[in-house]
Amino acid sequence: MAKQETEIKNSETVNQNDSPPSNALKDRKTAKTAKRLETIVAILLGITTLLSAWASWIGHLHGGIQSINFTKSNNTASQGTAEYNLCMQAYLADYMVWNTLSDYYYDLKEAKADGDRAKIKLIKEKVNTFKKNNISDILAEGLKWMEENKRSNPFEMPGIEEKYFESAQRTVDKSQELLEEGKRDNAKGDSYMLVTVIYSLTLFLLGIVGTFKNMPNRIAVLSIAVVCLVFAFIYMCTIPLPTGFEKMNFIEFR
Repeated sequence: MAKQETEIKNSETVNQNDSPPSNALKDRKTAKTAKRLETIVAILLGITTLLSAWASWIGHLHGGIQSINFTKSNNTASQGTAEYNLCMQAYLADYMVWNTLSDYYYDLKEAKADGDRAKIKLIKEKVNTFKKNNISDILAEGLKWMEENKRSNPFEMPGIEEKYFESAQRTVDKSQELLEEGKRDNAKGDSYMLVTVIYSLTLFLLGIVGTFKNMPNRIAVLSIAVVCLVFAFIYMCTIPLPTGFEKMNFIEFR
């Protein structure tokens, strides 16, 4: 009987020795968690690196387009100035034409007052020939308006001076549009630069996760890095891509 009790106690002792202690189980769980955490960090590092490279490339494209638009704007502005000078010359030329026509109209009025039909006919032919060879479309429109409204000067027509400078104004407006587009590209490029900075911060946080001994600290730093990554990605998606990017003309295959 005593022998049996001794055997039972020995078997219980062996069973207790076979089961791992609670500290060993805890260490195993911690090791598994650490490995999983390292895997997650490695994946996030790869994703963040790719997104950072993408944001840097798109920001660089915006900077290039900005420079192109600013250059085009300057060239177009110079062209607009040249066109403005030409329009001013056309305006002054038409004014001189009108001064000559005024003299002809005055001579015609005198001929009508004298009743000299031959002179009237001669002056009318002279006026018609002069108009045919020297008058512009804008001045012709002004003369028509003057006759219909019984005015003494075609340059009294509303908006006639603006008509001379319409082409130059369109060029200047185009220059301004290119300038504004360049400013927008500059702002977009700055936004992508900010995204790149946030990605760099994310890479830094992911890089120091393994330096912490305490698991809660690792998880806390990793959580902050994930928040930065998600925020940067969402913000990046709200920034428009460069003009014409969908045509893939920024990639050349050699």
